[in-house]
Amino acid sequence: MTQEELHEIELYVDTGKDETNAAVQELLNTLPLDQTVEQTLQAAGINQPVMLTLLITSDETIKDMNKQYRQQNKPTDVLSFPLLEKPLVNAPADQLWQPQEGAEEAQPGTPFVTPPELITNLGDIVISWPTLERQATEANHSTSYELLYLLSHGVLHLVGYDDMREAGYQRMVGIQQSVLQALGQKA
Repeated sequence: MTQEELHEIELYVDTGKDETNAAVQELLNTLPLDQTVEQTLQAAGINQPVMLTLLITSDETIKDMNKQYRQQNKPTDVLSFPLLEKPLVNAPADQLWQPQEGAEEAQPGTPFVTPPELITNLGDIVISWPTLERQATEANHSTSYELLYLLSHGVLHLVGYDDMREAGYQRMVGIQQSVLQALGQKA
């Protein structure tokens, strides 16, 4: 199975500014996005074909999403919206997000199961370009490194990791750093 068959990334750039969109798209064309996703999935022990959507957007858009979905009225660097009903990754419970209580009652009937011959849609990752740029500057990272780091972080959330507890946070950071190191990315 080739790398292209293992995963697919749908990529969208909408920062609200045409010049910024063009610059971000140009940068994205030079980055190892596919390899970052692939290495992150491998590090998490996920070897099945998957797809995900990545949106690079503005602080305003991510602030609206953060308020709507997390009740936090501020921009953030990355949001992940898993489509899985339960974590795909096999890890200790203190590293994982928990299936939402009442999810079965909220969606009566049989849950959707991806047939084995089809690619599993993990969900969506949204990254704020202005927040990414600020964080890269504050941490003395390149914007490229920061973007790949946040992409890896988002993928880990999609497959089941949660960083709200220390064990999950430490595991995610460890995977993200090892992935970028394996790809030869320097902060």
